[in-house]
Amino acid sequence: MPRARKGSASRKGGQRRRGGARGSTQADSGSSEDEAASETRSTTSECASLLSTAAEDSLGGDALDEQGQQEDLEEKLKEYVDCLTDKSAKTRQGALESLRLALASHLLPDFLLERRLTLADALEKCLRKGKGEEQALAAAVLGLLCVQLGPGSRGEELFHSLQPLLVSVLSDSTASPAARLHCASALGLGCYVAAADVQDLVSCLTCLEGVFSRPCGVGGSTAPVFPVSLHGLLCAALQAWALLLTICPSSHISHILDRQLPRLPQLLSSESVNLRIAAGETIALLFELARDLEEDFIYEDTEALCSALRTLATDSNKYRAKADRRRQRSTFRAVLHFVEGGECEEETVRFGLEVLYVDSWARRRIYATFKNVLGSGMHHHLQNNELLRDIFGLGPVLVLDATALKACKISRFEKVCTLGHLYLPSIPVAQRPGALQGLEEKP
Repeated sequence: MPRARKGSASRKGGQRRRGGARGSTQADSGSSEDEAASETRSTTSECASLLSTAAEDSLGGDALDEQGQQEDLEEKLKEYVDCLTDKSAKTRQGALESLRLALASHLLPDFLLERRLTLADALEKCLRKGKGEEQALAAAVLGLLCVQLGPGSRGEELFHSLQPLLVSVLSDSTASPAARLHCASALGLGCYVAAADVQDLVSCLTCLEGVFSRPCGVGGSTAPVFPVSLHGLLCAALQAWALLLTICPSSHISHILDRQLPRLPQLLSSESVNLRIAAGETIALLFELARDLEEDFIYEDTEALCSALRTLATDSNKYRAKADRRRQRSTFRAVLHFVEGGECEEETVRFGLEVLYVDSWARRRIYATFKNVLGSGMHHHLQNNELLRDIFGLGPVLVLDATALKACKISRFEKVCTLGHLYLPSIPVAQRPGALQGLEEKP
């Protein structure tokens, strides 16, 4: 399947090749999963906790200690995999949550490759027979498995085996909104990573589009009304759909533009700030794709659209949370600037000794998707996961010697001083520790 988005790293350029090049990154936006986080994070595992292990992600240390930690981790993971078939729903949910934490924080392709069939069978049962939270966690783990296994026959086999179940849960109006939300995210991520056929891509796009398009009329001016409980689901489906647009062949883009550009502005009036932001970012992405197809692309209702975007970019309603107002204004200023003919604002992501440049709406969406899934493990995967490094054009994994590894590590005190611009006027510069040594005092 043709893939045509460029990656961007500390040296710009570089393409991902697997039947074509794949796109790169989006800076962090409001996650649609925030609204259902409480439903999917409350499980207490009856298996041994992985939290302490997940926190041990050190760049340095003795090789033997690292090997021992890896062996301990794999032993715990074996227990979690065994717990997936336990009769107790609470135990299964705890094992799924522990696996989710492990897969987000560590790179375990060899371990998972040996057990992919066992995991696929267990996740299928959780999705088919489980309820709400168990289905949501199973879908989240499936998405992470796709990230770990990457493209190729094995990842494609895993995705194809569970894709029908994801679609079934997502399309079931009686299923838990949290379960449907995570199934939407897993469907988009799994298709992006593992699907190698255009027909699979079109099928997933159609399924996701059906979720967020149902509330929208054609060319209507009034905002669609839907239950608050479905806001997160609609946002997740829209973001997963936008992710797949970044690898959609140009032959399909023009039809999508004709169908969705008149509809999406209706979502800008949603009560949910996350859904408004997701809609705004997707509109910007559609304009970017349209201009890739036709440099002098003109949208008929640009004036009305820009008016709506300008209102959101200057929104000061006091009944909205201050953080939501700030995030909304920042996002829609960038969207408005781009729709009016400007460039996408560039952002940088620093990790270790490398820098990732985020300079298009396609890249922002891709980056945000992986950041939402991997959380605090994003930097670890950017440094070590070949899939992410290929997607973002980062090149081969860097092999650093001990001196370079130590240079990557700074103490907590140094980090506070550096990031917070700490000023200690009573301590002479020569006596200040770490990052403060050699710096000139502020006037």
